[in-house]
Amino acid sequence: MKTIELERTALNSRIARFNELSPLDIQKDSSIPLPAKDLIYSRKLMSVIGLDQESKTPINANAPVVGAGGITITYAACPPGTGPSLHAHHKTFETFTVLKGRFEFSLNDDGAEKFILEPFDVISVPPRINRCFRCIDDEEGILQVVISGGVHDLNDIDMAPSVGEKLREYGPEVHKRFADVGFTFNAHKNGIG
Repeated sequence: MKTIELERTALNSRIARFNELSPLDIQKDSSIPLPAKDLIYSRKLMSVIGLDQESKTPINANAPVVGAGGITITYAACPPGTGPSLHAHHKTFETFTVLKGRFEFSLNDDGAEKFILEPFDVISVPPRINRCFRCIDDEEGILQVVISGGVHDLNDIDMAPSVGEKLREYGPEVHKRFADVGFTFNAHKNGIG
């Protein structure tokens, strides 16, 4: 095999520095109450690697590295007691590695299948299975989240119906804000999504 070499500029575009990562833009939206954002996202969901330039996803918006063979990587930082609600991915696998802290994961439509992961434990959740997680440590926990097997965009993510109901408690405008950016609330074995 004939190899190629990276020049410094190209090499720099392949490096993500943790201290330079920032949360997704919608997470910075002050018109959405923090508890409503916490239903949908980890407190800070920071893009590390995004898909190629043609793919329009929220993960690509701030990703310092773009294009890595069809995967995305994000870091999910969660203060104690927080983490996103039940959701499923239509086509992609979501693989979690605990980097810091302890997390309780819940699977299936009712979230009844529960287990705890500790640093460097890994779980890979296949498409069409509801999952959620929350940090159960006394300090902020961090997960590495790898999405593979297709385009990771809002058309691939579907929240459980109960999440839509909880969002409505913050007012119809909050629910509409998430629906307007592409979130759906049908992830259930009886869902229509």
